[in-house]
Amino acid sequence: MAGVCDTSIEANWREASNFEARRNELIPDLLIMHYTGMQSAQAALDILCRPESKVSCHYLVDEQGSITQMVAEKHRAWHAGRAHWAGENDINSCSIGIEIVNQGHILELQPFPDRQIEAVMALSLDIFKRHAILPRNVIGHSDIAPGRKKDPGEKFPWDTLYENGIGHFVEPEQIGDDPGFGIGDRHDDIAKAQRLLAQYGYLISDDGHFDENTDFVVRAFQRHFRPLKIDGRLDYSTLTTLMRLSKALPRIATS
Repeated sequence: MAGVCDTSIEANWREASNFEARRNELIPDLLIMHYTGMQSAQAALDILCRPESKVSCHYLVDEQGSITQMVAEKHRAWHAGRAHWAGENDINSCSIGIEIVNQGHILELQPFPDRQIEAVMALSLDIFKRHAILPRNVIGHSDIAPGRKKDPGEKFPWDTLYENGIGHFVEPEQIGDDPGFGIGDRHDDIAKAQRLLAQYGYLISDDGHFDENTDFVVRAFQRHFRPLKIDGRLDYSTLTTLMRLSKALPRIATS
């Protein structure tokens, strides 16, 4: 029997094989954006619904803006893999995943069509009606798994989503010509950046040593928040954008 879509906007239903109950009484408080990294929507849909693939996702949005739901939002889909955000390691149990059809970095990352992004935004806003998801928790696969993933990539229009009430974003600082810090460096500014990145949600230590993981995390941050240059260097532009982003976070009142 065909499933019933959670979303109130127009969508198709094709049930995936790989899903289960959410664990440890976790509920969705993250919305994760992915690209499919495949040549066609049909190929992506087949993989996401195939039992032996060991992957699945709640939604797929193709280039024309057509939406397919594969896993009910109450269930745990297998889209995040090994990942971490804001102290939580079982990301699949506390998230909803949206796969966006795009070949990704296989050849050259392509822009996302307007009608596809319009559908992603409509779907996201509809998901917010059912789940309490903070703006800072609308993130990319690369944010939660920076050592493994690059999606949805530097051409994903996070700024457009933010302008339409989805996610968190600030104007990036203009890129300068300073070399910044890289692997092997140690500095108080590195420790400061590491602390801010960890406070935002990334898995990173704040020892002031620019190690391989710091490189991965800085690249992930740049893909999301400073997309014009992805080099993993902690330059003035990256640090200033990070500080600006942290300052723009809503503050929780304490009594």
